[in-house]
Amino acid sequence: MPDGNGVDVMHAVRTASPSTAVILLTAYGTVPEAVQAIRSGACDYLMKPVSSDQLRSAVQRVMQQAGWGAGLDDGCEMVGRAPSLRRALERARVAAGTDADVLIEAESGTGKELLARYIHHMSDRSAKAFVAVNCSAVPEHLLESELFGHARGAFTGATAPKAGKFELADGGTLLLDEVAEMPLALQPKLLRALQEREFERLGETRSLRVNIRVIATTNVSLGAMVEQGKFRADLYYRLNVIPLSLPPLRERREDIAVLARSFAEKFAAQGRRPAQRLRPDFVARLESHDWRGNVRELHNFMRRVVALNQSAELGAECFDQEFAVAEQTVSMEPQKPRRSTVAPGTPMRCLERQLLEDTLGLTEGNRTRAAEILGVSVRTVRNKIRQYGLPPRRFA
Repeated sequence: MPDGNGVDVMHAVRTASPSTAVILLTAYGTVPEAVQAIRSGACDYLMKPVSSDQLRSAVQRVMQQAGWGAGLDDGCEMVGRAPSLRRALERARVAAGTDADVLIEAESGTGKELLARYIHHMSDRSAKAFVAVNCSAVPEHLLESELFGHARGAFTGATAPKAGKFELADGGTLLLDEVAEMPLALQPKLLRALQEREFERLGETRSLRVNIRVIATTNVSLGAMVEQGKFRADLYYRLNVIPLSLPPLRERREDIAVLARSFAEKFAAQGRRPAQRLRPDFVARLESHDWRGNVRELHNFMRRVVALNQSAELGAECFDQEFAVAEQTVSMEPQKPRRSTVAPGTPMRCLERQLLEDTLGLTEGNRTRAAEILGVSVRTVRNKIRQYGLPPRRFA
């Protein structure tokens, strides 16, 4: 370009349309330039040559973070009038006025990441980056690099230097999602980085300092994990400066109808159809259901109902029909244990693989549910799927 560069174009785009996401691609990038681009508003920064898989992954990450794609919290708006939710939001607003680290403990699907984004938005750091890392989604041997970055040649496959999430979040907020899945071996290094706001990239000895606010989320009790020896006590106390929680949807039933109508209007608009009216008997069914998956479950249910029912209104028959179909697809009720037919002398590896397959089959491939049934972490389930060569796309 004769009159500027990619960063100039990004600034022009962001000025004209602040909600537009920008991914920068460059042939001459360096780690400092990548960090500066992220701080300036880029969602991601890729160095050429870029494969189609790399570009696709980058676009999908941006879409999920923005709520445009199939992210788990896509469309799960934090709206409602329940006193318990209002208290949680007010506490979060007060916390946003400080630089203290925050620990959010709440059930899956309640909107923990949305609350973290709310804190960032309400804070003095809102103009800087909000950087999230899912501690349960990154393979254990790559998580340290994901957090702290690495130098070229730090390990096999490290063909270029990479800035970690700590570095990219400098000046802004770092979200440690599902922090309970953090490997014990990595927890001391994380503790030092949180205490000193200082770290080294893998393969380097030079320390880097950052100014960040850390928000951690978990759907289990970290205090209980500390008592069980599964999480370091000093790291728990370092994260738990300001504890926050979100009420499950079954404890704020007055918000169910508000959320359902909001979702129905959004999905109808996406499908370019008139909004469907929610009849009182449909709302009554919604409000009587426990929604163990919380707002996420309600969100996905409304998406399905709006998509499959073409009538101008939704009644109790629509609710009953969709739940009947769901129950036929997979029963989540505990089943009686089957009598073992394993022959004596069967290798333990075969038994473990069969147990894993049976449990994942019972949960329709839901790894989180399978982990709860087996009494292990989601990370263990994921690693076993890889170890036994099970088709990964069957199990989400």
